[in-house]
Amino acid sequence: MWIRLLPRLLLPLLTAWFVSTTHAAPTLQVGSKRFTESYLLGEIVTQTLIAQGVAAEHRQGLGNTAILAAALRQGQIDIYPEYTGTIVRELLKRDSPADAQAPLAQLNTWLQPLGLKAAVPLGFNNSYALAMREADAARLGIATISELAASVTRLRPGLSHEFLARADGWPALRRAYSLGLDPGSGLDHGLAYTALAAGQVDLIDVYTTDAQLARQPVRVLRDDRSFFPRYDAVLLMRAAVDERPLLGLTGRLPPVQMTRLNAAAELDGQPFADVARSFVRADAVGTGRQGLMARLLAPDLAGLLAQHLALVLASLALAIAVAVPLGIAAHRLPRLAAPVMAVTGMLQTLPSLALLAFLIALVGRIGFAPALLALFVYALLPIVRNTHTGLQAVPPGLTGAALALGLTRGQTLRAVELPLALPTLMAGVKTAAVTNVGTATVAAFVGAGGLGERIVAGLAVNDTTLMLAGALPAAALAIVVQLLFDALEWRVAHNGSGESRDAGA
Repeated sequence: MWIRLLPRLLLPLLTAWFVSTTHAAPTLQVGSKRFTESYLLGEIVTQTLIAQGVAAEHRQGLGNTAILAAALRQGQIDIYPEYTGTIVRELLKRDSPADAQAPLAQLNTWLQPLGLKAAVPLGFNNSYALAMREADAARLGIATISELAASVTRLRPGLSHEFLARADGWPALRRAYSLGLDPGSGLDHGLAYTALAAGQVDLIDVYTTDAQLARQPVRVLRDDRSFFPRYDAVLLMRAAVDERPLLGLTGRLPPVQMTRLNAAAELDGQPFADVARSFVRADAVGTGRQGLMARLLAPDLAGLLAQHLALVLASLALAIAVAVPLGIAAHRLPRLAAPVMAVTGMLQTLPSLALLAFLIALVGRIGFAPALLALFVYALLPIVRNTHTGLQAVPPGLTGAALALGLTRGQTLRAVELPLALPTLMAGVKTAAVTNVGTATVAAFVGAGGLGERIVAGLAVNDTTLMLAGALPAAALAIVVQLLFDALEWRVAHNGSGESRDAGA
């Protein structure tokens, strides 16, 4: 029976994952956050290492500061671009203004107990700031954050999720300036400028090297109480990492240069890797915006597709191995049916990002493992429910006849009940598979790869073409999976009818 094939399917997938992770250990893992500048710096670091003969891999868009720092301490990544103000406030939990201005040597003294170090100052300060539309700021006479606090006009903020949660973000800024504004819901940083230009929000948090600042009519409000610390860009790494291959980057990225690179990626639509390559090779940035087909068929498609399929198939195999026995137990023990359906139904309603955050804390790592477990959880309900429904639909007379002929309960299940319930059960498996193809795109938020990497990167720079380059293959893959299961269902039904005719003859 096809269920017996599960171990043969699952074992190679898990073996391949184990071999790939252990094989990748000598390669330096470079992380980055989910915004344009971090993507670019991660690519620049990776390409610089490779140019120096050091094996390196860029794990892009892994998440916010907390996720990157945890991955660094746990050895899942080796290095990522960070800012001194973030290190002081978020990692070291130091709130003193003097600490925020501490030199690199002092930072490293504080970082030493964590097994980390900061090195290679890149040459620019990218501090937080607040910005408004220039026309609104001029009309209201607002040039500083103090004047914003004193204004009686009710503005609509569109602040990023991280800024709303950070110790050096909105909560502390609100206290420092006695701001009476309601921050409202969080808004992805990549969408903030578009929302500001469209008049959907009136106030956003920005980084002082944002590409849009050079091309949009916005006014950056002066931090007249010097609340925001300096955010000098450095490379944060594990203490054991040798920074010497990267020392050539020291001071090579003044603010104007960083803003230009950000604009090339975010506004001109050039791929992060191309912009980084042009900088590493000291060429002019100007490869031009790529069209949809070029993005769609980029060289990374095969690798992303393989990662996506591995997540979907491995999680589906795990779900079948657990959900089918649960469905059988719910059928055999009616008292279990309601609790089993309730629990699997509740798990289905959990928000994917919240579930991923919980699983990261549970397993203590980012990447493949939490993404696999999340997809496994989402695949349980349709398989459990359809297994139970299919078994419930088997005529009791057939089961009774099999038992009367001397078959055991287990033999009856295998020879009579499961074959008759198989079409319904497979419909549940198909639903789980197709759903997981789409859900697997969120795996990119925790560094598990897959087609979601393009979607997340496109969201970071508000690039619809790049998002489509990830969404279209995912949609095509879902259709292919649907058709394959349709063909498999037809084959099972056809074989079943043939066996019936043979038995009748």
